Amino acid sequence: MSEKRLSGQVALVTGGARGIGKAICERLAAEGASLAIVDVLKDVAEATAQEFRDKGVRAEAFATNVVSFAEAEATVKAAVESFSKIDILVNNAGITRDTLIMRMSDDDWDKVIAVNLKGVFNFTKAAIRPMMKARYGRIINIASVVGVMGNAGQANYSASKAGVIGLTKTSAKELASRNINVNAVAPGYIATAMTKELPEQAKEAFMRVTPIQRPGSPEDVAGAVYFLASSDSNYITGQVIHVDGGMVM
Repeated sequence: MSEKRLSGQVALVTGGARGIGKAICERLAAEGASLAIVDVLKDVAEATAQEFRDKGVRAEAFATNVVSFAEAEATVKAAVESFSKIDILVNNAGITRDTLIMRMSDDDWDKVIAVNLKGVFNFTKAAIRPMMKARYGRIINIASVVGVMGNAGQANYSASKAGVIGLTKTSAKELASRNINVNAVAPGYIATAMTKELPEQAKEAFMRVTPIQRPGSPEDVAGAVYFLASSDSNYITGQVIHVDGGMVM
């Protein structure tokens, strides 16, 4: 049996206890990575970490609000103390508060921007210090097709994900000389607990603009993340990989 491609590496995944984040953790662990699983809910993070430990994966849970830089910094510090390094950072944590602009409250706007964009900034800023010291790192940010094409009723979410793409490109330029690659994955319509709650009309609208006539799976997103975390992507940085069935092309 060949050696697992990520053996000896450590991956920190925000929002890693559920949904797409958990699928990412599963794929990275299957390739040999140890896991620092971050979630805002302590019991959920710990339960997921225990699932991985039961399978023989080294995993630690960290209850963290990504909106707080102090918490992000403390989590990165604790993860480095536990694992001795962080090789891979996946900024996956995100929320939605969908409504039309004319009905959108300041709170709806501020919370989505804080979690989805500031959270990426906070963990990137916290994690690059040990990565720069090691002169190695892979940062993968989870964006969205709506950050490229927009979507009615998602002004806050679209703006946050467009910001993630801009942050990805700037981070890539700043960190390339330290052998830290920064890329983004932009999922389209992915079948998750969150999208399951969408009205049927919205689901049908997504399918009409998706040439591959089916939703994607969390595992589809995880596969792209794994590629960007692996040595196969050594010469790729500042890019956005669309995992959207052809929705944006």
